[in-house]
Amino acid sequence: MNKYLVAIRIKSQVVKTIIYADSMIHAKLLGEWHYGIGSVTNTPTKLDETHPPTPEQQRVNQLKQQLDTARLQQKRSKLNQQQVKLNQQRSQLLSKS
Repeated sequence: MNKYLVAIRIKSQVVKTIIYADSMIHAKLLGEWHYGIGSVTNTPTKLDETHPPTPEQQRVNQLKQQLDTARLQQKRSKLNQQQVKLNQQRSQLLSKS
């Protein structure tokens, strides 16, 4: 078993807790099972048994996760815009027929 640090939203407050699990996915699923679907606010961070992460390391990890999330949202937005454009072109072609 590994030790994971998980941030969980409980009644609009974010609380950090430790979950023992076999993998990161397992830790997230256990957190959601125990506290409710969608309550896990971040990707679980594996804690090293000998050296727990410093607050600076946790902050850097959180910023990396935020960057990844922002990039994913940007890609989804571009795909959504492309889909809207294709739908408009399709409707114009159908109206001409």
